[in-house]
Amino acid sequence: MDNERLVYTLDEAFTYVGFGKFQVLLLLYAGLGLFPEAMEIMIQSFIGPAIKSEWRLSPTQESLLTTVVFVGLLLGTYSWGYISDNYGSRKGFYGVALVASLTGLVSAFSPNYLSLVTLRGLVGFGLGGGSVFVSWFLEFVPASNRGLWMVVLELFWTLGTIFEASLACIVMPRLNWRWLLALSSLPSFAVLLLHGLVPESPRYLCMAGQTADAHRVLEKVALKNGKKLPSRMLLPDNIARPDNEFSVPEHNPLLSSSAHKTTQFKSGFSPIYSLFSSRLIRTTFLLWVLFFAETFLYYGVILLTSELSVQQSECGSALSLQNARDASLYIEVFITSLAELPGLLISAVLLDRVGRKMSMTILSVLTFIFLIPLVIRQEVTLTTGLLFGARMFVNGSSTVACIYALEVYPTSVRATGSGIANGVGIVGGVICPLVAVALVTGCHQPAAVILLEVLTVLSIVCVLLLPFETRGRELADTL
Repeated sequence: MDNERLVYTLDEAFTYVGFGKFQVLLLLYAGLGLFPEAMEIMIQSFIGPAIKSEWRLSPTQESLLTTVVFVGLLLGTYSWGYISDNYGSRKGFYGVALVASLTGLVSAFSPNYLSLVTLRGLVGFGLGGGSVFVSWFLEFVPASNRGLWMVVLELFWTLGTIFEASLACIVMPRLNWRWLLALSSLPSFAVLLLHGLVPESPRYLCMAGQTADAHRVLEKVALKNGKKLPSRMLLPDNIARPDNEFSVPEHNPLLSSSAHKTTQFKSGFSPIYSLFSSRLIRTTFLLWVLFFAETFLYYGVILLTSELSVQQSECGSALSLQNARDASLYIEVFITSLAELPGLLISAVLLDRVGRKMSMTILSVLTFIFLIPLVIRQEVTLTTGLLFGARMFVNGSSTVACIYALEVYPTSVRATGSGIANGVGIVGGVICPLVAVALVTGCHQPAAVILLEVLTVLSIVCVLLLPFETRGRELADTL
């Protein structure tokens, strides 16, 4: 008991200082980091047809412009997560912003198709570090209201999609796709310029044995929030609380534990090995399947919205293709993106009240219910309403899944673990258009909807099998 009065942990520190002005500033920076990735995903819908017409590309060449971005995102999720876990989030921010901003701007001046494909792939690689911003912000938020503020952070993704649709609506009819690429790179430049003002994560600093630096960051947080830190000694959570679920074994020497962990998490593939440890292997595989299913569902619902909501009569009519090419596409994408806002609100209300697992289960069940009527062709207005509801709930479920993945992994592998899970989800995003669009345009709407329903059930099963509930749980530092 005497020792407990002499020390405090990082979780206790953030409980003392609360969520205040300091975290709001970090929220804005982390949100700014998510913004360009969402814009990049949306921009593919607008530049592809224009470039195809100007350069007379084949459908395969046009599709490659999108595929190469997803491949870049897939490689970037692990690469930037590894850099963040091993060398700190600030180095990850710098690399992400530098690569994304420069290649994004230069791609606007591409002289030919090959150079454009190469540069767009590099843009995707740079923006694959979105999970680094999310995991960094997570480590500054008190456990008591972590769920709410993580949902608020995810709101920046939706705002990014809405902003890109609005920007395309203004730029494309008046200028051209090169201007849209150039202007869309500006948020990444803003992330780069503000990089020097953001602090390193105290959890990373403690993991690296830099407890004094971590304490200085906490003092800045307390000062900005108008609070005071306890007059005790800061110790990493796993040292101060040896009963922590992810604590180091008791036989590890206390004084050498920080140095030992620093060597361990800086070794080549230790983050990967940790994901397959006896404690995490079940969670890791279930999260991979969950992220694949959720991402496939998310893009599947979006594709169904654009393919089905505009069909007035017969299957596969030319009307859907025409709408995908004219200016109304920008307004349509803008409106459908708004469906995600109530989904985020519902997830914010649920996840701190009923828990992460129950929230994902409820939202997935609602997604399933909204998709059921679409097995049979419905009237256009009803189809649009059902798809809006499905998109609302699948977006909420995906958001909670992202938060859960960040919370369940310890600090030493948080960015890597969540980044790889996102990468597996990206694979689902790549496969989805190939399968879903082929089914819908081939007059197989029931098969497309049934496929989405099967994936919804699969995601529910994965959630129920996940071994940990993370609501209100302190973040762990090591395995």
